[in-house]
Amino acid sequence: MKRSIHFLETLFCLLLLIFAAGRVGFMLYNRHIETFSFFDVLHVLRTGLLSHDIFIVALLLVVPWLAALVAVRRKGFPLRAILTPYYILMGVAVSLIIVADIVMYEFWQFKLSAVVLSYAASPEGVTNSVSVWFLLLRIFMLVALMLLLIVPCVCLTPKHLECSVPARLWMRNITIIWTFILFISLFFMRIGDAYFSPRLFLNHAAVNPVYAFATSFPMEKSYTFLEPEEQAEAFRDLYPEKTEDILPSDTLLRTQRPNILIVLIESFGGKFVKELGGLPDVSPNWSRLIPEGIFWENYYSNSFRTDRGTVSTYSGWISYPTVSLMKHTKCHEQLPSIAKTLSDNGYTTSYLYAGDMTNMGKAEYLRNMHFQQLLDHTAFTADELSTGWGVNDSISAMKAYHLIAETDSTAHWLMAYQTLSSHEPWIVPYHRLEDEKLNAFAFTDHCLGQLVDSLKTLPQWDNMLVIMLPDHGFLYEQSYEDPEFFHSPMLWLGGAIREPRRMRVFMNQSDLAATMLSQMGIGHDDYPWSRNVLSAHYKYPFVYCNFPAGILFADSTGVSIFDIIAGEVITELPVSSPDRIRKAQAILQETNY
Repeated sequence: MKRSIHFLETLFCLLLLIFAAGRVGFMLYNRHIETFSFFDVLHVLRTGLLSHDIFIVALLLVVPWLAALVAVRRKGFPLRAILTPYYILMGVAVSLIIVADIVMYEFWQFKLSAVVLSYAASPEGVTNSVSVWFLLLRIFMLVALMLLLIVPCVCLTPKHLECSVPARLWMRNITIIWTFILFISLFFMRIGDAYFSPRLFLNHAAVNPVYAFATSFPMEKSYTFLEPEEQAEAFRDLYPEKTEDILPSDTLLRTQRPNILIVLIESFGGKFVKELGGLPDVSPNWSRLIPEGIFWENYYSNSFRTDRGTVSTYSGWISYPTVSLMKHTKCHEQLPSIAKTLSDNGYTTSYLYAGDMTNMGKAEYLRNMHFQQLLDHTAFTADELSTGWGVNDSISAMKAYHLIAETDSTAHWLMAYQTLSSHEPWIVPYHRLEDEKLNAFAFTDHCLGQLVDSLKTLPQWDNMLVIMLPDHGFLYEQSYEDPEFFHSPMLWLGGAIREPRRMRVFMNQSDLAATMLSQMGIGHDDYPWSRNVLSAHYKYPFVYCNFPAGILFADSTGVSIFDIIAGEVITELPVSSPDRIRKAQAILQETNY
């Protein structure tokens, strides 16, 4: 038997080495996220090999194996020429997945999944976030890996197969070997088997990226953790139907019809606010303003990205692990809207975002939510555009101020203003902190302080309710194992509030709609996922949050985070609670989107 017919075994070993190298590259590239030892690397390599790699490599080589079976029976069959297009497609796809998994983990801290496709249609979100050199270096990585995969596969494949033994015997032997490899790898393979450590980073490093990406389809998933009866019991009374029981004499507001400014702050999680246990020197203006307003100490963002946080804020809707409702225009008619509810009650509505509203279908969502006037980066001059995202917060905040200053003092209005400077690439005209990320958040805090101070000088302030909250948190020295990622600041300010207060009730981002509307004496029956957290019917305070790989549930007993892919508990504080996990599973199962 000539050496040429052993190319499949050689390719098998080559691909295993490629995945092993990719795994090491994943750990080294993201080593700033978590430290690890040499023995951790060995454990990750061993676990990845046994749990996924063998099976994925065997599947990738099924086409060459079938082609070899044909070539061994047909003399002169152009094996290399036939397989070269396949190697190119395979090499490009595998390289893209490996490199994207390595690079994106730094920003998202979960394995590459089909979720990335929902953002692929808006590539400006990537190009605006990083420098040209960042992109060029990653493209170089991608091309190098493609060549490392494609060229050896082509060169190691013989032009023709020639055997010195009967073809029937060769086919029988190679079929037995390949069937054995597939059977053994399939028997051992399960994504949970790659979760060998209590440290999430090591588990993610062990998961084969091709396997993780392929098994994340379809994006719209149905989750079944509990039997129907158990699910119904766990879900009962979590979202009470009737909570419109606030008396006018017992509200947080001095008036039922304030003018409203909602400031949705990019990524400004509790990590950056001292009063929530965050870093002490990032947001002095928050610290200065908190005693002046109503501060919600146990407020939690629903999700991890702006598109989800926007829908939760303005539609009072729950978020989903893998689906962005902002992009699903077919669902917009079913969504309630603060802007629509208020416009039905005589309010004019507007939305100011100094970036490109075409990203992720933002403009279409906002129009469908009945925001009557949309102002984006085109409302500013070319000189004011400072970054790839648009206009920095100092300029856009003053734009918001001037728009409010020009309003009719007798009119009722809702303005939504969204910031953008506390985001990659962290380029801001402000230099107080050495860390560029923290400095960008400090800049946004500075701009918000200036905005509030300027609004106080206007006669409109006396009847104004200013609500400041983030769209989501930011993973700064955090991971999804840390529930503080979702813990966020929310502050109500303005002349319309009755008095400063500290609110300790558990509240989700999606609860803002029902809670605010109830304070205004406006019904919220069409907001099924939004709870008035100040209602007497809100008898079981809790929060529920999610990200593509997991769900969080927190109540007075503690907090639990559950990995929905591996079926493993990630975090239980202060003690384990099957009841918290069951309730979180029941909510996700109820949504089943």
